[in-house]
Amino acid sequence: MTIGIIGAGTLGSNIARLFAKSGISATIANRHGPESLAPLIEEVGPSITAGATEEAAAADIVLVAVRWVDIKTVLSDLPAWNGRIVIDATNPVEFLDPGAPKDPSNPLAAFGIRAAELGGRYSSEIVRDFVPGARLVKAFNHVAAELLPRSPALGGQRVLFYSGDDADSKTKVREIIERTGHFPVDLGVLEVGGTLASPPYGSLASLELIKA
Repeated sequence: MTIGIIGAGTLGSNIARLFAKSGISATIANRHGPESLAPLIEEVGPSITAGATEEAAAADIVLVAVRWVDIKTVLSDLPAWNGRIVIDATNPVEFLDPGAPKDPSNPLAAFGIRAAELGGRYSSEIVRDFVPGARLVKAFNHVAAELLPRSPALGGQRVLFYSGDDADSKTKVREIIERTGHFPVDLGVLEVGGTLASPPYGSLASLELIKA
């Protein structure tokens, strides 16, 4: 089973660190090309390799860790998914220009973000439009990315939520979560679980729960 990571920002790079720490091999890609990832690869070791986006997207399981505004650009025109698993680790938020005037109608302005306009849909429903034929699972998105490669300070296992509409693909993602030392919790189908665990407004989003 091969794994690809598309996106090497804060989330993608910390997932790469988590996988390397857990002995999970993966290919990671970003829009700047493999050469730009040399410092990360040197840091995490040989289990993580840098590749082109098309290489990462050709894996059996592909984790998408790009900014919400980049989803369409990054995922369009990739090879056919043909039932492969896509892990949606994105969140429907947009980052504000630091110099932009404060919008009093935006309750998230103090955090430098705003909620993306979803047109009454849930975020994974939109992501699914860009990966036709894939089996989509929502995971690795609800806690701060910097926490993922770190063990909880007081011990125990950090809880990671996951959700999806296909039982087999959820089982495979659950196995990955378990291999990383986290405690997986199934939130059910995407429409329910994905919404509950997605920042900025999901009721389970940003919670760091520890199983003793």
